[in-house]
Parts: sequence; C-alpha cells; structure tokens
Amino acid sequence: MLFENLNINKDIVKAIKEEGYIKPTPIQEEAIPYILKGKDVLGCAQTGTGKTAAFAVPILQNISAKGELGKVPGHISALILAPTRELAIQIGESFTGYGKYLDVKNLVIFGGVSQDPQTRALKRGVDILIATPGRLLDLIDQKYIDLKNVEYFVLDEADRMLDMGMINDVKKIISKLPKVRQNMLFSATMPKEILTLTNSILKNPVSVEVTPVSSTVDAITQELYFVDRKHKKHLLIDLLKDKALTSVLVFSRTKHGANIITKELNSAGIEALAIHGNKSQNARQLALNSFKEGKIRVLVATDIAARGIDVDELSHVINYDLPEVPETYVHRIGRTGRAGQQGTALSFCDVDEMEYLKGIEKLICKKIPVIEEHSYKVSANTKPLEGNKPTMKTTTAKNTGKSLNYRRGRNSR
Repeated sequence: MLFENLNINKDIVKAIKEEGYIKPTPIQEEAIPYILKGKDVLGCAQTGTGKTAAFAVPILQNISAKGELGKVPGHISALILAPTRELAIQIGESFTGYGKYLDVKNLVIFGGVSQDPQTRALKRGVDILIATPGRLLDLIDQKYIDLKNVEYFVLDEADRMLDMGMINDVKKIISKLPKVRQNMLFSATMPKEILTLTNSILKNPVSVEVTPVSSTVDAITQELYFVDRKHKKHLLIDLLKDKALTSVLVFSRTKHGANIITKELNSAGIEALAIHGNKSQNARQLALNSFKEGKIRVLVATDIAARGIDVDELSHVINYDLPEVPETYVHRIGRTGRAGQQGTALSFCDVDEMEYLKGIEKLICKKIPVIEEHSYKVSANTKPLEGNKPTMKTTTAKNTGKSLNYRRGRNSR
C-alpha cells in the first residue's frame, strides 16, 4: 500500500516522499484512516514503528481541509503532549516536514529555556501546539495559552508520562480542554495505570496494536554480557574499538554515571558526549545534533533524556546498566532497528542486576543470548539465572593474543 491509497492529499504525500517515505508502516496504515474519520484511537506500538506520522499526517490533513474559514485566528486547533523536550522537538520536526506545503503553523514549547521566543510565537498564532506538560501549565497560568478551541488531542508516550510522574499534570491539562474533541493516545506498553487513564480520556476508541504489548522489535539482535561492574568500562571500550559499531547509544541508569562513562571513553580516545537532565538545553541539543550528524558515534544517555532520540540508522544500543523497570528495556532497545532497519542491543549484567535481568526476560518472554567468551571474567560468586550461565573460564585477550569474540560485521551498515 502507498500513502496515496490512504486518501491523503497530494501536498502531504509530496512532503512525505521528500522525507524519504513511500509506504506507510503498519501502525500508519491502521490508524490514519480512523483518525481521518474522527475516531478516538488507542495506539500500542514499539518505538521506531512510525507512530508520530500516524497522528501527525491525519491531523495536518484535517486542519488544512478546513481552510481559513474553518480556522479560528489565534487559537490552537491541536495539542500534542510529550514527556521530554527531545521528543517534543522530534514531533515538531515531523509536523514541519509533513506539512511543509500546507498553511498550517506548529510550535514546540518546553521548559529549560527562556519562554520569551515561545510566547512571541504564540502571540503570532499557531494551529498545532506540541508541548511538555510543565511548560504548558506555566504558560496557561500566565494566560499565554487557552485550550478552549482544541479539536485534536494527542497524548504520546503515555507510559513514559506515568514513569516520570507526570500523570497529575496531564489530568490538569485535560481538564482545561473542551469536552468535545478527538483524542489519540499512543504508548509502547500498556500497564494497568495507562488503561485506567485511557478509559477516562478516550470515547469508544479504536484500538490499534501492531506489535504485541512489551514485545521487542524482531529486527533487533539482543546479546548479553555477564561482567563485574568494575570491568564494565573496559568491556565497553573494547567493544567500541570495533568500527562496525557505527552509531552507538549507551544507557546509564544515572546522570552521574553517564558523565563518568563519557569521561572514561574520551580518556580512551573514543569521542563521546553525554545527554541527561542536568545538562542545559543547548548542551543537550548540541550533543544530540552532533550524534545525528555523525560528528560523534557514541552518545551516553539516561532514559528520560533518550526519549525522542530518533536516528534512522542507529546501529547499536548498549545497556551499560540494566534498567530497574523491565518496560524501560523495551523502550531502550527500540531506539535501534527503526523503520525496518537491522539493529543490535548489547546488555551488561553484573551480580547486583540479576533480578533486573529476570524481570526483563519475563517481560519479553525470551532468554537473551549470552556472549560467553570475552576478556573480562565474572566474579566466582556470581550466580546467574538458570539458562543464562556465563562462562567461568574466560581468558583475557592479552593472554591469548585474540580479540574479543564479538560477532563483528553482522550488523555493520
């Protein structure tokens, strides 16, 4: 199926093609017709499956179809809520790209930067507002924003909103919306709290689920290294010596940890930058843009900061620290293997993370294959899960003269 077959107008189709897309992804093929018809939609899909376009394209079409007579000057027609600045920016870029031939204005607002450019743009008038909850509530309180004319409301990455404690802010924002509106909620996972929220927001929704809840994208190769915490940095450096790892997103559990990892890599001659909540917005954008443009091949991130990182050819995700919440693993590895590409997710696990591993494997309903031969032994007191037994007889590359037994080149692109 082509985008033309979804009854999308020629100006949007032209813009989509210029963005490099010809055929809709499954969630786009499923969701777009329902949204065009005015249905509320509950979308469940992994990251990287094209869900931004699934709501951006029909919203752009519906607003542009009304023409000037259908628009209320100076009022917001569509509101999209996103949990992080990076994701909000990404969504804004998508609306700009898909709507480049339309007379529809969008604006992205988020905290951590001066509000003055945002308030000036609001005064000039916008049709589509993409926002993080905190800044949106601030500007509502200051009377810069009125949501009474919103016709389309999208809650994106709803599960991450829950993880980040934003649900109360979301509820405050919803209370300021008109009762009659079209609603869309998208999430990679569907914990019971999200289902409860869904029931309070959506009216007779159409459910669109293109991959099983909490499953991992089939295109992603997953591998596991059992390694003592003190040797994780050495293993990471050795792996990154392989140039087949062309673009790598490394996940740290903490901001401090991300800084330490970045410092260790730079000291080893591997150029890397960190992105996390303690960095200024300018520093975060500089790091993200440098990564996207290929100026650096390694970006070290915390989970919150990584939301919204959209790199089409991200070759590898490395879980330096296993996440405490199993669903977070799904989000992390979904950064690679996007848009039908191949990708690899490598995870480091020390003895203190065994319970996290158990939760992850229970969630994804599979054992992650273990790379048993590498240069850094696990401690003798490590007790791995049944079926994931690491080798206790590894020898170092220094002693054997051999390089790491990493299956090089399989995913090089």
